This record gives sequence, C-alpha cells and structure tokens, in this order.
Amino acid sequence: MPHTRSTLHRTLAVFACAPLLLGIAGCGHAKKKSAPVAVAVQAVQVQQQPITQYVHGGGTIFPLHQASLSPKISSPVRAFYAARGQYVHRGQLLAVLENRDLAGATVSASGSLDQAKANYTKVVASSLPEQIQAAELGVKDAGSSLEAQQKLYDSYLWLYQQHAGARKQVDQAAVALTVAKSQDAAARKKLADLQASGTSEQTNAAQGQVESARGQYLSAKAQFEYTHLRSPIAGVVADRSVYPGDVAQAGTPLITVMDVSRVFVRLHLPHSQSVLLKVGDLGEIHLPGIKHGVAGKVAVISPALDPNSTTVEVWFEAANPDNNLQPGTSVTVDVVAKVVPNALVIPLTAVLTDSNGAHSVMAIAPGDMARRQPITTGIETNGVAQVVAGLNPGETIIATGAYGLPDNTKVKPTALSSSNSSQTPAGASSSGSSSGSSAGTSSSPASFPSAGTSGSSSSSGPGGTPNAAPSSASSGSSSASSPSATP
Repeated sequence: MPHTRSTLHRTLAVFACAPLLLGIAGCGHAKKKSAPVAVAVQAVQVQQQPITQYVHGGGTIFPLHQASLSPKISSPVRAFYAARGQYVHRGQLLAVLENRDLAGATVSASGSLDQAKANYTKVVASSLPEQIQAAELGVKDAGSSLEAQQKLYDSYLWLYQQHAGARKQVDQAAVALTVAKSQDAAARKKLADLQASGTSEQTNAAQGQVESARGQYLSAKAQFEYTHLRSPIAGVVADRSVYPGDVAQAGTPLITVMDVSRVFVRLHLPHSQSVLLKVGDLGEIHLPGIKHGVAGKVAVISPALDPNSTTVEVWFEAANPDNNLQPGTSVTVDVVAKVVPNALVIPLTAVLTDSNGAHSVMAIAPGDMARRQPITTGIETNGVAQVVAGLNPGETIIATGAYGLPDNTKVKPTALSSSNSSQTPAGASSSGSSSGSSAGTSSSPASFPSAGTSGSSSSSGPGGTPNAAPSSASSGSSSASSPSATP
C-alpha cells in the first residue's frame, strides 16, 4: 500500500508539470517564429546605357546579277574559252559551237546580196526606153513652138496697141498661142506617164531583189553568230553543263555567269518584325567560319506578304570584295532596327510576369526588404530588358530568386555572379538555326554592376566584398558575334 501510494504521487507530479513543460516549449517556438529568416537572393543595380534592338533571321545568299547562256540552236561544242571560277568581262567570248555549215550559208547569202546590189545599180544607170526618148523630144519641140508663138503674139499685140496693126492679127496669134500651150502640156504629161510606168517598175523590182537578198544574209549571219556565246555581264563563271564535243541543246543553259561583287540575302520575316525595318537600315551578315560579320544594308522590303508562308521578303545587300559570301550559302543576318542611347537596362531574369501579362520586379527597399515594383518594359531580348517606366537609375533589384517571393520579404542580397549576368550576343546562333526563315529580335548584351554599386566598374557588394562588374560573355556558336550598333 505504501508502494502504491508513492507511485500515484509520482504520476500526479508528472501530469502537474506537463502544462509547464508544454508552455516552455510553446514559448520557445514562439520566439523562433518572431525572428524571420532572410532569403538569399542575387541583386543588381539598374544601369543606364545604350541598347540596340536587332531583327535577325536566316536566309540564302544570291548574286546581285546572274546570266545563264543558252544556245538558240542545237550543235556540238567546238571549244570553251573560260573555265569554272574564271573572271570574265562583259562581251567576252566564252564558247563556240560547230558552225562550218552556217559559215558557208553566210558566205552564199553575202554573195547573193552583192549580186542584187549590182543589178540595182545597172537598172538605175541604164538608158531610157525609146518611147521615153521620143516623149522627151516631143516635150522639147512643144516647148520651142510655145516660145515662138508667145513672141509672135506679144509682137502683134504691141503693134495693135501702137495703132500700126490689125485686131484680126492679134486674135489669130492668140489662138495659135493657146494651141501651143496645149501641145506643150500634152507632151509633158506623156513623158511623165512613160517614166512612171516604165522606169519606176524596173527600179522597184531591182530594189526588192536587194532587200530580199539582204534579209537572207542577215538571217544566215544571225544563225552563225548564235554559235558564239558571249557573256552579257562581267562576273565569274559558276557552271558549265557539258564538255567540249558534247551536243548543246537549244534553250538549255550551257554556261552560268554570276556577278558576286555584291550579293544579297533573301530574308523571310514575320510581319511583326518587318515593320520595324526600313530601306537603308544597317546590319551584318554572319556565316560559319568567318570571325567578323560583313556589313550591309536593307535594299528591298516587299510591300506584300507571301500568301503561302505569311512572311515578308526582305533583301539585305552587301559588298563582297573578298568573295567570302558565296551564293547558295545559308547565313544569318542581324539588322539594326532601333537604338536607344540612354536606356535603363536590367537582366531579363529579374522581370516577373503575372497572369494578366503585367510586368514587375522585386526591388530591395531599405532594410533589405523585397518590394514588388510594377514596370513597363521596352526592348526585350536574350537576357536583357529595357525598362521604360517604373525604375530609376541606381535602384537595386533582385536579379535571380524573385520568383514566388512574397512582397515585403526579408532578403539577403549577394552580388550577381558573372556567369548569370553574361548575356548571349544577339548575333550568336547555333549552326542549326543558320538556315530557314526563322526571325526574331535581340539587342546588344549589357553588363550589370553588383548590388550596392552606382554603375562603376568595381564596387563593394552587400557583404563588403569587392565585386568587379561582369563583362558580357560571348556565345560558343561558330556563326558569328552580334553586330555593333552602327555596322
């Protein structure tokens, strides 16, 4: 019984202390909850610097001028006078087809033309027919008679006016003069009719023979000249479809000449990207194996969309003095669409987007408290965003770690590491994206100073450790780097 009573006392003592122990435990838990733990984040300052928006896309290089020489007759190739890759001048002879039969036809036609010309000269210079000679003599006699009758009439008229002659003589002389005039007119008309019906017909016949012979000669000469293929442009021989001795078919391209001193790239861009461009905008062409881009400009913007691809065709032209840009090569092109000289720039990872599409960032207020700040963005690109409204230069924001972070949360900011702040250049792309009609926009990469700096190249981070401003890291793609703001 004493043992049972002591056991009961110990049990009651334990139950009596239980609330006290629970209270102490509760007090300890409440004490830990009242001291929030700071969330580690990476922060940067809002920087003011130039930013460039690029429209980039892929396309294929085409020569500015190209000529495909096709013979108009089918004949074996006698000889080529230009090899593939050889530079040729305008009008230079490139190939000759077999033409001995055509050369003979040309000589024969030339002889026929000379014969027709000689016949024409003979007809024109030959003596007039006898009838025409008689008519000419009749015109001469009628003219003499008319002249005599005119003098006689004038003499009788003068005597009559001097009252020394009779009126009857004047009237008889007037009748004779009228008859002489009629005879002279009839003689002249007869001569004209004979000349029109005789000499004109013979001359026209001879002239027709000359024209016919000339036409045959020009046709034979043209057929002969068709066998001589000359370059219509200055450029490089890009292709020869047959070998000497093979038959060149009429209408089939035999030699292709390209003028590659200037080339252009055909880009197929979405309408949302093409509206950002205008003729004359500068940019660069990037192709594998070439370290630096080739400068050029927008030459043509199609006024209509392609109904099949719903894209706009844009021609980007560039000089090609070193012949590095070979037609048929797939390249990428970066065109400067817009340059903002004093833009507020932040990492794109700092931009938060809600379900309504509104943008915001988590700014770090005094006391290291994260505060949500609505912003308006402008140019957004690979890792870079322009802030149009909502932030001021020098403000500190959370670059990484802001996703899902509640407002007014205690944070522990650290400097943004260089690996996170490095941005891919706008011109860099993988080899798989260098062809096709893909397009997009990008801007020049930006470097951001560590949190707590004022835009200088080096400063102290929140923990007092000096942090150098990270430089932009280039992409490892083999295509090329981003073009400068002003290529």
